[in-house]
Amino acid sequence: MLPLDAGSQAAMVALDPAYYPPARTGLRGSHPGSNDIAHNLAWAGREDWGPVTTLPETYDLVVVGGGLSGLAAAYFYQQKHGRHRTVLILDNHDDFGGHAKRNEHTIDGKTRISYGGSQTIVEPKHAEAIVLNLLEDIGVDLRRFETAYDTEFFRRHNLGGVTYFNEEVFGEDKVVQHSYCNYPNYVEGVLGGKISHEEAARQAPLSARGKEQLLQVLNGGLHRLNVPEEDLQDYISTHGYFDYLKDTLGVDDPGVLRMARHSGLDWASSGTEMLSIAEARSAGAMGFEPKAVYDEENPYIHHFPDGNAGLARALVKKLIPGVAEGDDAEDLVLARFDYSQLDRSGQAVRIRLNSTAVNVAHAGSPGSSGDVHVSYVSDNRQYRVQAGAVVMACYNMIIPHIVSGLPEEQADALKLQGKSPLQYTTVGLRNWRAMKELGIGVAMSPGNMHQAVLMDFPVSMGGYEYARTPEDPCVIQMICCPYGEVGAPVLEQFREARYRMLSLQFADYEKEIRRHLTGMLPVELFDFDRDVASISVNRWAHGYTTGGPGDSTRIGRQPFGRITIANADSAPGADAKIAIMMAYRAVGELG
Repeated sequence: MLPLDAGSQAAMVALDPAYYPPARTGLRGSHPGSNDIAHNLAWAGREDWGPVTTLPETYDLVVVGGGLSGLAAAYFYQQKHGRHRTVLILDNHDDFGGHAKRNEHTIDGKTRISYGGSQTIVEPKHAEAIVLNLLEDIGVDLRRFETAYDTEFFRRHNLGGVTYFNEEVFGEDKVVQHSYCNYPNYVEGVLGGKISHEEAARQAPLSARGKEQLLQVLNGGLHRLNVPEEDLQDYISTHGYFDYLKDTLGVDDPGVLRMARHSGLDWASSGTEMLSIAEARSAGAMGFEPKAVYDEENPYIHHFPDGNAGLARALVKKLIPGVAEGDDAEDLVLARFDYSQLDRSGQAVRIRLNSTAVNVAHAGSPGSSGDVHVSYVSDNRQYRVQAGAVVMACYNMIIPHIVSGLPEEQADALKLQGKSPLQYTTVGLRNWRAMKELGIGVAMSPGNMHQAVLMDFPVSMGGYEYARTPEDPCVIQMICCPYGEVGAPVLEQFREARYRMLSLQFADYEKEIRRHLTGMLPVELFDFDRDVASISVNRWAHGYTTGGPGDSTRIGRQPFGRITIANADSAPGADAKIAIMMAYRAVGELG
């Protein structure tokens, strides 16, 4: 057996053999403690982290950030320079994968697998050959999803897009069999609204005037714009969606506007009042006719049971073969990873979790130095290692606070690379009879913290079976895109929502989830204390990449001596393919 280094991940696991982050519930994602060091660094400007222990460790490459981009950077580096090249990956969380987070719920002895962040390999037919080659090499068979995803599941159980109106905001708890927007469309196979626009407007718990205005929106469409056809595209790209609702369709009812604001969710990355008409239409906001399917060329089916954590695990297995049994990504679906294998001396690749980088500096002049010193904090102690090169595959906005000596223009550009907050809550249920009774595939919930509730994707692979009957234990997803005060600039809204998200305790989330599910589901079929087995609240204070203005993204990602920059932020973009391509670029820039 290889020796354990003090402070390594293997040493941590040796002290706690039960260390297995995917099975942890409660506050996950940006879990308590994961961002404390970074926030002290960025917010308080802290520089003194106590005595530095210089470890006798020198690596060819250190990667800061163990998400998909960081893992891909390690893969591309070894592919380019040889599997013998040494790589250390540092990550501030207790698990690898970044937003590609695996959630396991044990319900009455049965394990249900879900995802707490990055969902899907989006539009793989549009992927670069570099991405497709990586997927093939780590054992991902894209064709397998065509049979693994049960596209008939929702139709078979008559599950569609509905809307839940809560009493606190709309005056009564009521479920209407209409989604009032196109958001449920991305769940492949889910049924559309079961009632007409007219009936949906009549049933909505709004005033008579509000019902009239809601129907105006549902029947609205761009034909209501008095704009010549040749000018239409330019017009909808430069005029606001809420201006269209208010000025063109005459909407002023607060309930209707609230429904519209919450109709884009994570496809919009903000409240829809911040979008142009064109952006709102693309996001499927209220008032635009739903498409029959998400994408005929690229159906939204490329999910592992644990979302893109399946990709992360396959990458880790490629980098550290001893971490789990299995020959391909499907074999790994039910594999329990041995976290003590991640960080052992003598391995070419090591992944060191619970470790936040606080300083990355060239040993000499950036233009000629052959070495980079990397300092990080783990368990309130500061350590330093040496590297021939560094890829910063972390949140790009934090990089100027970590990398010493960055040119001022580049540092300023990186500080503009923002992200919107995002929350994916997974709830383990002992059965889903109540969801079946109300025909809920996706429930839009414009009055609640979680604006959408949905049955998990029906994917069976690698020996794992999704919950096929209403009697089976299952996981439901609850999605929250928190917004700030209406009318505030978008970055201020993100900041306000982020602070509010992080200030809440698990008890606050549990109370909200209890009220939501109890108000939405029939009392004769659902009892929270009886039927809810577990909850994982995956908070991502820095969720979807929104990018910076102008040319700031390109300026920010420029190589700096032996330091290059990856992560989807540096595209900017927000999917797995982009994260992988940014890793490829960053490794290529090292020469």
